[in-house]
Amino acid sequence: MTKRLITTSAISAAVLAILVGCASQPAHQWQTDKTYKLTVLHTNDHHGRFWQNKYGEYGMAARKTLIDQLRTEVQQQGGSVLLFSGGDINTGVPESDLQHAEPDFKGMSKIGYDAMALGNHEFDNPLEVLFKQEEWANFPMLSANIYDKATGKRLFQPYQMFNKQGIKIAVIGLTTEDTAKIGNPEFIGGLEFRDPKAEAKQLIAELEKSEHPDLIFAVTHMGHYEDGKRGVNAPGDVALARYLDEGSLDMIVGGHSQEPVCMEAPNVIKKNFEPSDECQPDKQNGTYIVQAHEWGKYVGRADYEFRNGELNLVSYDLIPVNLKKKVKVNGESQRVLYEPQIPQDQAMLDFLQRYQDKGQSQLNVKVAETNGKLEGDRNVVRFQQTNLGRLIATAHMERAKADFAVMNSGGVRDSIEAGEVTYKDVLRVQPFANIITYTDMTGAEVLDYLNQVATMPVDSGAYAQFAGISMTVQYGKVSNVFIGGEQLRLDDTYRFTVPSFNAAGGDGYPKLTGHPGFVNTGFVDAEVLKDYLQSHSPLDVNQYAPVGEVVYK
Repeated sequence: MTKRLITTSAISAAVLAILVGCASQPAHQWQTDKTYKLTVLHTNDHHGRFWQNKYGEYGMAARKTLIDQLRTEVQQQGGSVLLFSGGDINTGVPESDLQHAEPDFKGMSKIGYDAMALGNHEFDNPLEVLFKQEEWANFPMLSANIYDKATGKRLFQPYQMFNKQGIKIAVIGLTTEDTAKIGNPEFIGGLEFRDPKAEAKQLIAELEKSEHPDLIFAVTHMGHYEDGKRGVNAPGDVALARYLDEGSLDMIVGGHSQEPVCMEAPNVIKKNFEPSDECQPDKQNGTYIVQAHEWGKYVGRADYEFRNGELNLVSYDLIPVNLKKKVKVNGESQRVLYEPQIPQDQAMLDFLQRYQDKGQSQLNVKVAETNGKLEGDRNVVRFQQTNLGRLIATAHMERAKADFAVMNSGGVRDSIEAGEVTYKDVLRVQPFANIITYTDMTGAEVLDYLNQVATMPVDSGAYAQFAGISMTVQYGKVSNVFIGGEQLRLDDTYRFTVPSFNAAGGDGYPKLTGHPGFVNTGFVDAEVLKDYLQSHSPLDVNQYAPVGEVVYK
């Protein structure tokens, strides 16, 4: 009798152990030896482009048509589709900016996005605006590495689970640490942006225990930096993939560096990618990395096959959304489509029209005329002094009655073409609504400040544009400083302007808000620029051309 009880107990214990093991490692829901089709579609760095541009390129109405077609195609073949965004929905087009990207988030909901990463530009507005945007979105806005300093807890949803034909897919969100540096300190002072690599590794370990996913994807806004060479930027997607255990992350859908990630060879990106070219995504440490340039110019399409727990990429494509190229026809320049026209979805177009009309009514107001281009292109203004950078700094300097002005190039978002200048053009150049500040400092303090600011690296938003000052920058030091045509005196007092973003420590600039000579003027940068253009119209752009005032050696 005793022996029987012991045997029964042993059997019961064994069965219990098996049941516990099954509970901790649940049986997969997909069928063995069956091949499943899974397609991941993606965009990133939308930046307010809900409406097509003046050439009929991109726009959310055409994007919806394309994505609907792709979904139908995949589903007819028995496959499943996921649609992701790599973030930065905010900031870039005045019609969107004036309406806090309401048409963009609601448009994404209508298109059917499954999840997005929170980008640094999601923090260009007060947090109350971001929380309202979360309500407009019927999909999760993910970030696992943003914490509330007050509570020590994550502020946003860190991941989302999906089940596609029995395949359990975990999608985690990650945001660049640089947000703490390039975001507006007035809005993000209570937030902590932790190392996304460490957060991802910890979260993946937790998910494997709690959710038992078959696949783990990441939607990130961290940037793709070729071979992990990121310069002054925070680590990006390549560094993330290399940091994790090999193959623990199946795919990264990225954003932030705003490029088509197409590789020529391992760790060698294709520099001359053109719409319709073949595209091979990056692969690092067993992880596929993709990015679809910017603005909805492309929809990325990754077609996978999943079989017996293994994921294999079958094909990848960046599909241009009505992009056009310049060609000569009978000696005249014309724009022609790279690929067949994608019609705009009429229901989406009707929905967006009222937002476009509302924005246009406030923006298409002429404020000035110019006789040439004011240069604010990203690939120029972040590398050298330009006439637009100097003009903006001059406008700030005039309003604040300052001796010189400093303008971060990251705050110059576009050029102004020759001819008529509208309020829309102004807001496209300065969309962030920064406030003009000034600070009164001794010459010795000014020199210390310039040694930090004038030596900021090129190819970053921190690179400074100047007005009212000349200097030489060599070996990380500033010398030969003249203000208003007179040499800097260490015991004199000077007034200079800088946007509130930088005065609060943004872009890594020295924080000025606690300085006894600091003043927040309350003037919004775009309004200051508009007023300056109006009062100096017609404007001669040659008067603002840099002529060697700032010399880098």
